[in-house]
Amino acid sequence: MGGIATSDRQITLFYSTKSVRAKQTLAYAKAEGLPIQEIDILKTRLTGTQIAELADRLNLEIKELVNQEHPVYTSHFEHHNFSSEDWIKMIRHNPEIMKQPIALRGDKTILVETPTDIIKI
Repeated sequence: MGGIATSDRQITLFYSTKSVRAKQTLAYAKAEGLPIQEIDILKTRLTGTQIAELADRLNLEIKELVNQEHPVYTSHFEHHNFSSEDWIKMIRHNPEIMKQPIALRGDKTILVETPTDIIKI
């Protein structure tokens, strides 16, 4: 796959600095001494290709990457059946609605549900 470079030696973490879970995950990973490459999705805009690749790696449809309970989502959008391109545009323009943190290591990718999930990768 092109797009996102991964390494077996470090964990790439896509996260939002506004996310409590992401902050806890980072703190936990650092406490465990895990090598982390941090990618703040609020500062580093993901490309459509990267968003599609993350969904693919997680075996999710692109729309499943969107947290439809997020206040930014509920205040801007209603529940619709959007095309994949529309979902990608929504994530690119409103990165905080993407489910995260997402951790990648080599060919493994997980959506971190609890901070300790990071040691599973």
